[in-house]
Amino acid sequence: MSRFASLADLRAACLDLPAGHSEVAAQVAAREARLTKPPGSLGRLEEVVAWLAQWQGRNPPTLGRVEIMVFAGNHGVTAQGVSAYPSEVTAQMVANFASGGAAINQLAREAGAALRVVALSLEKPTADFTEKPALTEAEFLEAVAAGYDDVSDTPDLIVLGEMGIGNTTAAAALSGALFGGGARFAGTGTGVDDEGLARKRAAIEAALARHQDVLSDPLRAAAALGGRELAAILGACLAARHKSIPVLIDGFVSTAAVAPLKALRADALDHALAGHMSAEAGHRLLLQDLGMKPLLDIGMRLGEGSGAAVAVLVLRAALACHTGMATFEEAQVTDKT
Repeated sequence: MSRFASLADLRAACLDLPAGHSEVAAQVAAREARLTKPPGSLGRLEEVVAWLAQWQGRNPPTLGRVEIMVFAGNHGVTAQGVSAYPSEVTAQMVANFASGGAAINQLAREAGAALRVVALSLEKPTADFTEKPALTEAEFLEAVAAGYDDVSDTPDLIVLGEMGIGNTTAAAALSGALFGGGARFAGTGTGVDDEGLARKRAAIEAALARHQDVLSDPLRAAAALGGRELAAILGACLAARHKSIPVLIDGFVSTAAVAPLKALRADALDHALAGHMSAEAGHRLLLQDLGMKPLLDIGMRLGEGSGAAVAVLVLRAALACHTGMATFEEAQVTDKT
């Protein structure tokens, strides 16, 4: 039996969220204010250490155990010609991850992070959501539970990424369902041409029209329009909140995957930061709708957790400054008058 017996059971878990450790964050902020630099001169590096402390409950926070979780799934909507690559590429890329040949393997090593790849029934794509719900309720709950149960108690930070041919179409449809505007979130994804983009937009509009009766419910919308890897990312993000583990979210698909959590509860993503701004067209719009400010904006759009993996290096830099710098008192440096 799935960890979540019903959508009502999952909804209850999404609404029952522990708060962060605000007192620990305040301690970190107080030290940050006394470090030997003009206030604010390190920009967001000064903010993220307090954020880490708030969700780890430790002063100082640590980044000794960083884990990148990449969830992979296949999508029936690819039958509509919405991707430049065939569905078999998903499994081929999972094999590439396993052999160490993908970008995320290199970035994980440089970030000092462990990489875990979770393939979700690649032999069984979701249904074409222009014709029926992508996932039944049972399939959706099973995928959410898979992501939830894959989160251990030990990481200091989790990075959430994905792989799945056709999943930018699912992400755009789900974003449109949650925030309106139809196919405004559609982009070129893996590199479709103008005709492919037109097919993608048409598929999204058709899906939103077919499933309009469930779009007011974020979880039902996620089942109807998402995919197994998106559901698993939602589950992993939820588990991280319950376990007091901060999260870095990767690009457009990963952000769309966790967006239903915020639609259910306004502070549901307070333990998560957007690692970067994807060049995929819909990501900027989605982050604006979610009120999230990315750490990086360097034109990446690969997925795999790659942009957020680079952002881990930013968090390491912030933590090194916070723990290694002296305060004015320690360095016997005169503070401003």
